[in-house]
Amino acid sequence: MNTAPIAVKTPLHRQHHNDVVIDNYEWLRDKDNPAVISHLEAENAYTDRRTGHLELLQEQIFEEIKGRTQETDLSVPVRQGLWWHYTRTVEGQEYGIHCRAPISDPADWTPPALPTANTATDAPGLPGEQVLLDDNAEAAGHEFFSLGSFDVSDDGTLLLYAVDVEGDERYTIRVRTIETGENLADEIPNTSEGALFDPSGRYLFYTTVDEAWRPDTVWRHEIGSAASADVTVFSEPDERFWVGVGLTRSRKYLVIEAGSSVTSETRLLDASDPTGEFSIVWPRVDGVEYDVEHAVLDGDDRLLIVHNDHAINFELVSVAAGDPLGERRVLLAHNPEIRLEGVDAFRDFVVVEYRREGLTRIAIDRRGDGAGLTELQFDEPLFAVGTHGNPEWEQPTIRLGYTSFVTPSTVYDYVVATGEMRQLKQQAVLGGYDPLVFEQRREWAIGRDGTRIPISLVFRRDLVTPGVPAPTLLYGYGSYEQSIDPGFGIPRLSLLDRGMIFAIAHVRGGGELGRLWYENGKTTHKRNTFTDFIDCAQHLIDAGYTTPEHLVAEGGSAGGLLVGAVANLAPELFAGILAVVPFVDPLTSILDPSLPLTVIEWDEWGDPLHDPEVYAYMKSYSPVENVHATHYPRILAVTSLNDTRVLYVEPAKWVAKLREVGADALLKTEMSAGHGGVSGRYSAWRERAFNYAWVIDAAGAHPSGEPEPVIAD
Repeated sequence: MNTAPIAVKTPLHRQHHNDVVIDNYEWLRDKDNPAVISHLEAENAYTDRRTGHLELLQEQIFEEIKGRTQETDLSVPVRQGLWWHYTRTVEGQEYGIHCRAPISDPADWTPPALPTANTATDAPGLPGEQVLLDDNAEAAGHEFFSLGSFDVSDDGTLLLYAVDVEGDERYTIRVRTIETGENLADEIPNTSEGALFDPSGRYLFYTTVDEAWRPDTVWRHEIGSAASADVTVFSEPDERFWVGVGLTRSRKYLVIEAGSSVTSETRLLDASDPTGEFSIVWPRVDGVEYDVEHAVLDGDDRLLIVHNDHAINFELVSVAAGDPLGERRVLLAHNPEIRLEGVDAFRDFVVVEYRREGLTRIAIDRRGDGAGLTELQFDEPLFAVGTHGNPEWEQPTIRLGYTSFVTPSTVYDYVVATGEMRQLKQQAVLGGYDPLVFEQRREWAIGRDGTRIPISLVFRRDLVTPGVPAPTLLYGYGSYEQSIDPGFGIPRLSLLDRGMIFAIAHVRGGGELGRLWYENGKTTHKRNTFTDFIDCAQHLIDAGYTTPEHLVAEGGSAGGLLVGAVANLAPELFAGILAVVPFVDPLTSILDPSLPLTVIEWDEWGDPLHDPEVYAYMKSYSPVENVHATHYPRILAVTSLNDTRVLYVEPAKWVAKLREVGADALLKTEMSAGHGGVSGRYSAWRERAFNYAWVIDAAGAHPSGEPEPVIAD
């Protein structure tokens, strides 16, 4: 039976701004309704039947991912206090094992040499290893497992951890005595991620969410007390704002951050007085965002603040910690060509992260005055670099993570005093990986309004000849100022080895080219995101990289909205659309302030509930609202039942409407997963193998890895 499931139509009338919408599939929102579960299971069974011919290819790709991955492995240790902290993985186990080992010399900041696993079961750690938490043991008996908080007290005696076993991003905090491995009575359910100890280890701070899944309240818990006695430290009433809690690297201040998409506010508390009152650094001003770092410059306590007050690409200033509203010393002035993204302060130097020409950059300021910046240099045309694992205030090195389309993830320590760059580890790629076989390059599409849009591509030189069309996967996101940077991925090799091109369209709405790149792809400029992607696809076709019969689009979450809108606007350009946890019914969701995160989203998309122009604009591009009779490309929508960010009902409704007009649309719902998909690395690899097998089939690539040339029409 290859007949597609047909969802029952139960008309629901919705009226806003004198516009009446009939929604036949809103009933699918009730996941407690057995009929809903039955429908999703029928969709899964139909998808299984329709993709049955790809089972061998799926298994081949899974084995390729598995065969290229060093399954028994150990991360580069990070020094915290008198311990090296690291995570191990063991072949055959889904999750990591969090460990620590004592440092041999307090003056030694060089990580110990990593041991090598000789057999599948040989999983060596460092000498003196202590296992802090084995995620495999914690996940036993659960179909889903996610670790949302992990912190060790400053004295090294207590472990705080929080787990989610449903996929709904609500975590239960527990506290463990490290020496005995036994948990204390302290247990706090229904928290958000990111809990931590205060420096004394006597208290822990955590956040909880409201009914709309918005982290809105910070709590203080005293170790050994009942959760019912916990104290509300701060609660944010404005539904546009989320809150988080943390510590400065210096351990001098506890930090509460409240932020919307366009506005932020930070509160500080001297960590030596954890039961005291937090004070505001800068009062919130609509449209002003800022981040705060504590530094000691010339013996004075200073706050380094990256902000966008009359500086759209942000600038860096220094203010007195005791008088943050006083004189601002400008350390790095606003630059329209550089998007300043963050600053990390250490005892003896400052690290600045920014974007220039669409790529991430890092510079070291040894004096802390912004005048002596040294930018670190890398010799690839495309790359991504960022600070990675630097918890210690007094450390003399900077830990960096570096990658590109062709360079596996690499960990460096940069010695600030000497400028030495020490490579500590590069991600192993088993089976004889040769980066020289691959080429990465940058193309520029010209948008319909004249805007130049960057495209990043990677392919195998021996299998793809520029100008000769090849099967291509074009990925896009374009929301929340999130940049999709070039990075290495073992699963992607299974596409490239079959003669496919992988490309990223860096469309407006992302942050690759600065804040204006984001501003011009949000709210009532959102259509630029979609037309940019279409223009990138057309560029790849016109430049001879591919043809419409061999081009597949992929996007996830807000990127799912992107490819869903593109399917309506330019279906003729694509052979397939892969939409992962796709936000394809945005108007319905953003109209309902009771849904998770809706009010927070108004800064990103606009407020259609109260603004008729925003309502009309969103309705004009919403994928569900604009399904029409046309020849759609093949569509695969992948979602998760317990996703609290983009509810499964959105792709379920979208597929049902696509079926009404005869589209070849499949829906696959993970019944025990959240927004990030299934948990566990082997499960994730199988999920990726399923998606990529479908992509290879839709793009017309050769499934065996022996590609045949694509003949342009």
